[in-house]
Amino acid sequence: MGDNVPVRDGDPPELEDAVAIVATLDTKGCEASYLADIIARSGRQTVLIDVGTSRTAGETAGSSARVASPAELLKEIAATARTRVRDLVRSRAISAIVGVAGGKGSAAFGTVVSDLPYGFPKLLVSSARPALLAELAIHNDIILYPTLVDLFGINAFTERVLENAGRAVAAMHYRPAQAVRKRKIIAITAFGVTTPAAHQCVAHLAESGVDAIVFPANGAGGRKMEQLIAAGEFDAVIDLTTTELADELFGGTAGAGPDRLKAASDRLIPQVIAPGAVDMVNFGPPSSVPDQFRGRQFYSHTSYTTLMRTTPSENERIGRLTAERLSRAKGPAVVLWPAKGVSDYDREGGIFRNPEADKAWLDALKDSLAPAIAVRELNCHINDPEFAAAAATWILKQLGTEADRDANV
Repeated sequence: MGDNVPVRDGDPPELEDAVAIVATLDTKGCEASYLADIIARSGRQTVLIDVGTSRTAGETAGSSARVASPAELLKEIAATARTRVRDLVRSRAISAIVGVAGGKGSAAFGTVVSDLPYGFPKLLVSSARPALLAELAIHNDIILYPTLVDLFGINAFTERVLENAGRAVAAMHYRPAQAVRKRKIIAITAFGVTTPAAHQCVAHLAESGVDAIVFPANGAGGRKMEQLIAAGEFDAVIDLTTTELADELFGGTAGAGPDRLKAASDRLIPQVIAPGAVDMVNFGPPSSVPDQFRGRQFYSHTSYTTLMRTTPSENERIGRLTAERLSRAKGPAVVLWPAKGVSDYDREGGIFRNPEADKAWLDALKDSLAPAIAVRELNCHINDPEFAAAAATWILKQLGTEADRDANV
């Protein structure tokens, strides 16, 4: 059977392949203890990480330094717990982590697991509001288990939730990736309207024995891709779909933040950049579109997604921002321009077809881009086979694969 070991200020006892439980023990101690028992009965050790903020609740994961507010205290405690959890992971004392929390505890859990490796099992049992859980999902690969009822002790409803969560996390084990990869791995961005291009790139790469990991350019996807590139997970990037920059600039729902389009330059890895889906800004249902955009051209992609066609002046700003960020690159980089359209909706006869607006992106990019970075204009649509072939061939040449040693690109 497993053991339940509380972690406080000293060094943790000998642990191996345990499950860490993060909770505010001053308010969720009963639930954390119940969860620990479930995991222990499943044969795993557990270690309790207390992120409670009560100054009279005994020892916590945080320091005893005075802070100005409860929010600052929570932030300090979570940061200290994050360091402790990171040490437990490095020593392989734990191979999974679970949080049981309300709103404050859920926010703390997001901080605690923020720099754990991709794929490390992170399960959060939470009664927090959906908007907070959605925000956590944007930043990390947390498995969310909303309770739908408040966590007020153990009862007929919380028993079901905690038993399911306990058995689930007890079956999860992190296994670090191999230090030396057998195959090259390429990151690719895609959206529904650039999916054909992504599919074709994946196929070209596979023919040369190169793996491709596709990220949805929906905000969360681009943000996570940048984090993983910075962590050294990829050998190159085919950034087909830079639409997240449009949302960042104009208040859409798919913005990926100020670090988008930076990590590959910092890591000096080869990157292909294309203006995939920069013809649109994403909003939710029609009622969610800001009043300032009334009278613009819209298209209901789904009942939950409203797309707004970008104007020439907006595309100019997107192109300039693309150039500013890409100009940081000291490693191999190229921009590929599809003259016949940047998305499925921006093709001949398409609802968003607007060559003038598209060209504004290209002109602004050329005006601001570092001279060392080449721009190749292709007389095709982004989803045409020749575009994907050009992107994949250039990347393969940079990687020095046998199949494309003599590629003339």
